[in-house]
Amino acid sequence: MYKTAQGKTIDMDKLMRQNELVPAVGNARVNARGDKLGPGGKIVKKREDIVAEYYDKNPKAQSKTPSHQVKTKNETPVVETPAPTVTQKPASSAPTEVPVTKKVNE
Repeated sequence: MYKTAQGKTIDMDKLMRQNELVPAVGNARVNARGDKLGPGGKIVKKREDIVAEYYDKNPKAQSKTPSHQVKTKNETPVVETPAPTVTQKPASSAPTEVPVTKKVNE
């Protein structure tokens, strides 16, 4: 949702969905989705086919590893170590001594 200078709200996603089959302005012969158009504005080749054809012709443009698993050169591997376990001392029958400090009046 966007607000204009006059305060009106515009839903750009809704606007794009409504106009995705409308031919684009210019001489590119595509619609707003990216489909290739023929005479009379008929769809000759869908955008998905165009993208698939591109990646078939350019195998280096496609990564075999998903982007979230790609490591950079400076990245160091993270090794997780288990947290140290804290053991409690067994309770003894004798009370422990606590030092007592007294506040001296000034």
